[in-house]
Amino acid sequence: MDLQVLPLAVTMMAGPQIMASILLVTHRNAVRVSLAYLAGVVIATIVGVTLARLLAALVAGSISLGDPTDTGSAGVIIQLVLVGLLILVAIRNYLKRDTSEAPAWLGTLLEAGPGRAFVTGLLLILLMPTDLMAMLTVGVNLDQNKSPLGAAIPFVLATLLLAALPLLSYLLFRRRATEVMPQIRDWMSSHGWLINIFVCVLFVVLIVT
Repeated sequence: MDLQVLPLAVTMMAGPQIMASILLVTHRNAVRVSLAYLAGVVIATIVGVTLARLLAALVAGSISLGDPTDTGSAGVIIQLVLVGLLILVAIRNYLKRDTSEAPAWLGTLLEAGPGRAFVTGLLLILLMPTDLMAMLTVGVNLDQNKSPLGAAIPFVLATLLLAALPLLSYLLFRRRATEVMPQIRDWMSSHGWLINIFVCVLFVVLIVT
């Protein structure tokens, strides 16, 4: 797997994913629910990358994805289609910026138990369009480079580390973190459209470079 796809881990957690992680460290049982959430995130990422790798292999069985350096290869064309979709998503987020609001379910996480936190981690990764695109890109990259599934471990670990940053901050700087995290959460809630555009632009840059 090319190291250039490693930063895709940033797109995996930007948006509601990291907002949920930040929100959970303000929970009365912050450590328990955060660990459950992280478990959901890492399992979903492993499952998603595995399925993406299998899908890429199935496609390659009938249509060669080609060499990643060949700009006319099917693999590169697939990535360019993803770029086009991301550009459309970015434009849509910009046009709807004035009416953009944080998902209502985020606020209910403060009353969530470990089970719900775990399911939230699973679903946020497996159902989020940008995450699906990121994992599909990793799967295509693995197939093009003839890399084993284990080559995606750095990507999975990077995603887990980003998801765990709020919890790590809470454990290391508990008092300060409990003061700052709500402020970060509120800013992200009111600027979700900007975060989504940033994710799309980052994704596009990573793919085209």
